[in-house]
Amino acid sequence: GWATTFGVLIGTLFHAAISALGISAILAQSETLFQLVKGLGALYLIWLGLQALRSAGRRAGEGIAAGGLERRDAFREGLITNLLNPKVAVFYVAFLPQFIAPDDPVLAKSLLLACIHNALSLLWLGGLVLVISRGQRWVQKGETLTWLSRVSGGILIVLGVRLALESR
Repeated sequence: GWATTFGVLIGTLFHAAISALGISAILAQSETLFQLVKGLGALYLIWLGLQALRSAGRRAGEGIAAGGLERRDAFREGLITNLLNPKVAVFYVAFLPQFIAPDDPVLAKSLLLACIHNALSLLWLGGLVLVISRGQRWVQKGETLTWLSRVSGGILIVLGVRLALESR
């Protein structure tokens, strides 16, 4: 959970930086680029969902114990999920300029605002990690883990399809 959280937070800093450099504005204005990033994000969510369903099937059929993701893989999933979310880029294009004066150093101020956003996100996501870790023994039971993998896999696939079919 912590590794995924930090992947998401690094992705947020990336979005703040590209927003400050004007790249997010190009994404927001270019329908083709927006659709490309959106399509990649949708495919990634669907792929994650299929992976979860596949692992649930293995656990159900083979009795594989709960091992979870390696930290590196969990970090990468959080990072890629955030980077391939065009709505985060559009949010930063719309949000950050409101708080940056014409004479402010744009990149520094954007990263400062992203750090504030990250601090709030860390409180929220970190709280979720702590709460969920309290139920770790229950979650790691074979049948519970299989059920959670199936539900989360289905949700990820639905979100990926919804993202793919959604207009801006």
